[in-house]
Amino acid sequence: MEKDINIRELTSDDKDEVLAMMREFYDSPAVIHKSSDSILEKDFDDCLSDMPYIRGFMLEFNGEPSGYAMTSLGYSTEYGGICVWLEDLYIKPEYRRFGIGTELLRFIEKEFPQAVRFKLEIEEENEAAFSCYFSKGYRPSRYGIMTKETV
Repeated sequence: MEKDINIRELTSDDKDEVLAMMREFYDSPAVIHKSSDSILEKDFDDCLSDMPYIRGFMLEFNGEPSGYAMTSLGYSTEYGGICVWLEDLYIKPEYRRFGIGTELLRFIEKEFPQAVRFKLEIEEENEAAFSCYFSKGYRPSRYGIMTKETV
C-alpha cells in the first residue's frame, strides 16, 4: 500500500475533526492537565485567526485525517533566536507507526527555517514517542520547568 502523507494548515472545515482529536489527546495519559472544551475550541480558533504565536496543522494519511499538530513561537535568549514549541502532536492510534510523526518533524523544521531551537514536552512513560523524538535529534533537557497558570 502506498503511503501518502500530507501536512497542511488547518481550515475552518477541520474544526469538528480536530476538536475530537484534541479531546482524545487531552484526556490521554500523554497530557497532565485536562483542558476544558472551551480552551480547546479557543486553541483551534486562534490557529485560524491572526494570532502570530500559534499555528495548527492537519495530518493526513492516504487522504484521511490521521492527526493534528500545533506549534507556538517564542524566543530563546540562550540560543539567540526563534524557538518553536511543538505544543500538540496527536496521531490517531490506527495511523501510528506509518512515519507520520517523522514526516511532521521534518515538515516543522522546513516550515520554520529561522528557528534555532525546537522544544516539546513528553511524558516519561511514553516510550514510543521518546524513541521517535530521540532518533530525530531531540534530547532530554536538564532544565526543570516551572509554570504558573492564570486561567
